[in-house]
Amino acid sequence: MKTDDSQSRPERCKTRDGVSIAVSIIEDDAPARGILVDWIRRAPGFRCAGAHASAEAALATLPAEKPTVVLMDINLPGMTGIECVRRLKPLLPETQFVMLTVYEDVDHIYNALTAGACGYLLKRTPRAELIAALRDVYAGGSPMSSNIARKVVQSFQRTGAPIAEGEDLSPREREVLELLARGYLYKEIADSLQISMPTVNTYIRRIYEKLHVRSRSQAVAKFTHVPGATGAIA
Repeated sequence: MKTDDSQSRPERCKTRDGVSIAVSIIEDDAPARGILVDWIRRAPGFRCAGAHASAEAALATLPAEKPTVVLMDINLPGMTGIECVRRLKPLLPETQFVMLTVYEDVDHIYNALTAGACGYLLKRTPRAELIAALRDVYAGGSPMSSNIARKVVQSFQRTGAPIAEGEDLSPREREVLELLARGYLYKEIADSLQISMPTVNTYIRRIYEKLHVRSRSQAVAKFTHVPGATGAIA
């Protein structure tokens, strides 16, 4: 498999079809980056907007690429992937960031979500699952590898988890937030709780206001109190 080790120029991938989800890849390992480029290139409905070997290269290039989804490694030379997401999210508010990493510890999960990531996948994720996760992100979901999702969900099952003053959620708001943490789409939340979509949107707006956040990933991260915040995950 041929890959480009250049740190200064992004790798370009041609899509095989018309309509596509534009994906940018930030991965410092050249063979791994080449594999991801190939996966995206061969997936129907996707195109590769670019591939970069460092956070610094991504910061310089992604605002012009304007990808729909970014696959971001964490352990990069120089600036970390988490810090890169934190800096890029205000510049690309409509872009969805998904971490693709070997790290499974709760500190990295918390930091990535609070930085603005909407998904967290492990590098051992098979090709079909990764492509499905990217489609899920495009549809409004928050995909996570199963054991990562379990850690997030388990935090809701802890007893006596304190919530800061002003962040008291109603039982129904907690239900909605737990489903958000499981990666449910808004329509799936409405179907699961047998409520209307406008009602779901109202609950989510209230959750954001009470938790003082602006995105679902920040809401999930703040409410779960992962280490690095105010509590411990089970």
